[in-house]
Amino acid sequence: MTVILEATFERSLEELVARAVPGQSFEAWTFDDTKSRRAAEQALREKGVTARIRSAYKPLLFAFLEEVDLAGVSAIEVRYPVHGNAPENRFRLEAYPLAALVGAAAINFIPRDDGGFFYDVTLTRDGRTESLEVLAPNRIHVDLVGEINVSPTGWLRPAGDKTGTRLETDYERLFDRAIRAIAGYDWGDAEPYFEELNISVAHPAEDEPLDVGHEAVSLREALHEDFYFSLLEFFQKRSGRVSGDRGLKPGQIVPEIVMSGGGEISLRVEVRPLTSGFPERREQAIDTAIEPPPAHQLDGMLAEIGGEALSARSRSGRNLSARYIKGDDAPVMISGGQHPNETTGIVGAIRAARRLSRRPNAHFTISPLENPDGYALHQRLCVANPRHMHHAARYTALGDDLEYRGGKDAGAHLGEKEIRVKAEELSGAKLHVNLHGYPSHEWTRPLSGYVPRNFAMWTLPKGFFLVVRHHKGWREEAEALLQYVTRHLGSIPGLLDYNDRQIALYEIHAGETGFRLINGFPCLSSEDDRHTVPLTLITEYPDETIYLDDFINGHTAQMETVLSAYDAWQQIVVRGRTS
Repeated sequence: MTVILEATFERSLEELVARAVPGQSFEAWTFDDTKSRRAAEQALREKGVTARIRSAYKPLLFAFLEEVDLAGVSAIEVRYPVHGNAPENRFRLEAYPLAALVGAAAINFIPRDDGGFFYDVTLTRDGRTESLEVLAPNRIHVDLVGEINVSPTGWLRPAGDKTGTRLETDYERLFDRAIRAIAGYDWGDAEPYFEELNISVAHPAEDEPLDVGHEAVSLREALHEDFYFSLLEFFQKRSGRVSGDRGLKPGQIVPEIVMSGGGEISLRVEVRPLTSGFPERREQAIDTAIEPPPAHQLDGMLAEIGGEALSARSRSGRNLSARYIKGDDAPVMISGGQHPNETTGIVGAIRAARRLSRRPNAHFTISPLENPDGYALHQRLCVANPRHMHHAARYTALGDDLEYRGGKDAGAHLGEKEIRVKAEELSGAKLHVNLHGYPSHEWTRPLSGYVPRNFAMWTLPKGFFLVVRHHKGWREEAEALLQYVTRHLGSIPGLLDYNDRQIALYEIHAGETGFRLINGFPCLSSEDDRHTVPLTLITEYPDETIYLDDFINGHTAQMETVLSAYDAWQQIVVRGRTS
């Protein structure tokens, strides 16, 4: 192991308390949970200081959670700031999921173009209006890859000072120091630059659940996301790739942001060797699994399905297993776990394959866990934070998205992607059903402009939707497939209502989804020749990270999608497209 940086940081709240003198009065905004901010206010009162400490993260939401009395309020108007260096809906997104927390009050968001970092709020209560201004402290800064960001920041406003000044918080200092240490390290010239780059942080902010779906305010989760994607962007630029290039292979980037027991803030950045095992997990009855199963259970079920065994190796040496079942039907490729923090597709794929294997003429390949290194990392990270998205587990131990191995990388060792190549060669399938998921709660990067760069469409959940990518000349088949599958999904009790609830909240805070509704399900269909298979159906279920009945509902929807797509394909092929 090579340690790049080790440091501790004084808490901003402790600094505020230590520096305050009796008789002072001020407001401050920091990146701390509610309990810590209230405790600091109490300590300041004991010193004779009057202070209100608010959240620098999602300030409008916390204003309503902590200070606004909603009794008798029938309507809320929020005029939000718009800045030229941020998406138009950036500050409306930052208020999420406020619209679901104001009871029966109607809420309306209206853009304000004066550039000031504050919200103008008007409450209609018992026929009268009340106005308040909610400060949203932000700074404009350039990051390591040269992008201009408008990011939340700490703030200090003494009594009598209408403006105040920026307060660089511990949260911001920690992130900046780690990123700069990594950027200044000598990584050599060749990808991959490391096996595991580990950023271990102990931070005292507790997650604060909200009474909306799977939503919670989590400063630790947001820090994980900011570290991971900021470092991907840094290494993309360092290697001469364009921003967002999923073929980048820096190695496995692992932010481990855990709760600190004694309120301390610590940071350790080091290079570690890769691991090759899996954390222990219990086996479950797969049809009613309430959490992701152990990898060895998936291997056992593949063996029970039978057929021809396919295998490959990951970078760390973990085995990747798949099966080819040969029959008289038109063949279909089925896969899950390309992004293994998207967990319902893994279970949905194996459940569907077990059912198909009982049919006499079934013809398919099944690869339920395409990225075992990512799956092992996800299970490892979930020990400390079971309800975080953990996008560090999204890609392989090489640091790339395995689907994007190709193009300039053609001819290189395929690793995990070898399974897809073998599956297509053996089966001759023209349809690939590729099961995915996305965050079941809000995804943010508060220290890098708040909205996840290159992933803005994924920042809020918007129900279960489908994506079809097809080669030129395959549009008719794509449309027929979507019609058949969405009709079937509409028969699943509760699924359409679930979609409607999420989409309604999404549209209030983000705007139009940009999707086309087919039989009530959001769908995207586009011509795309990147895939070698001419027709690819991609599912997107909001499953990062869900458990219990929600998990069962998720992998059942995934399974039903596979089964209906398989049945649809048999009809489509019979109607005129050869297999």
